[in-house]
Amino acid sequence: MAVTAEVEQELEGYRRELTGYCYRMLGSAFEAEDAVQETMIRAWRGHRGFEGRAALRTWLYRIATNVCLDALKGRQKRARPMDLTGPVPVAEAYGTQLPEVTWIGPVPDAWVLAGDPAELAAQRESVRLAFVAALQRLAPRQRAVLILREVVGWSAAEVAELLETTVASVNSAMQRARSALAAQPGTDTEPAAPLDPGQRELLEKFVSAFESFDLDRLAALLHEDVVLSMPPFEMWLRGLDQYLLWLHGPGGGCRGSRLLPVSANGAPAFAQYRPDPAGGFLPWALQVLDVRDGRITGLNNFLNTDALFPLFGLPPRLDD
Repeated sequence: MAVTAEVEQELEGYRRELTGYCYRMLGSAFEAEDAVQETMIRAWRGHRGFEGRAALRTWLYRIATNVCLDALKGRQKRARPMDLTGPVPVAEAYGTQLPEVTWIGPVPDAWVLAGDPAELAAQRESVRLAFVAALQRLAPRQRAVLILREVVGWSAAEVAELLETTVASVNSAMQRARSALAAQPGTDTEPAAPLDPGQRELLEKFVSAFESFDLDRLAALLHEDVVLSMPPFEMWLRGLDQYLLWLHGPGGGCRGSRLLPVSANGAPAFAQYRPDPAGGFLPWALQVLDVRDGRITGLNNFLNTDALFPLFGLPPRLDD
């Protein structure tokens, strides 16, 4: 039993970084959790025969990569609403809902981020929603190469060994992946920096304006091209005028909401609770914000709160 506990502890030490890797590969916290669990099961079953032939970390990444590549076979690419269609006016808001497997989903920072301040800055950059969405547009093996090289920090030789290919093939895949990412817009938001005074002040003003439903103060915090998306709805809005029209119309139910801060995707995020006519507040959305140049440029509202609020350890309702 002592050996069993020791092996289990050793494997568990890699869970967070493997979850981050699988999340970047799959675009879903739930699928990443399943992939890491499958990785741990395979590692546990094969550990006796492993016998240190390669570094344990390398071996686990090989298993996780194979699990992810298998999961991605024959599956549509996860995306954001902005990747699927153009913006619509408020008059056409809501409309079509698409299944959960369509969407890039948020992930708690605690699941995927760890390390010293320099490492954390790079990790936040690589779990931003826009970046994870951009990764999904790459072919799966290109995706693995780019993540292993630029996020995990492996050499081309190490990646080639893991993928059982050549260094030249890895370098070629890396070049194609970089070119594909560079051609994609919308990946230039700022990851949240802990204790950053400017962002902290911006977020305090946002919470105050949103909870008081002071649209003039709220407008002063938003970029003129601010984007609102609300998966599972396919539609999305662009422009400050459209967002304010939405709050005056379909979004009027947000009046009186309460916001609780959470940490998601290396970005500012809030759990939004809307007033319950029977009293208290009920879950409405998990908001992940995009910020650039001291203004909010995107409000990514994920409405599947039945799944997401437990994931983030959030209460099922607020009483006051």
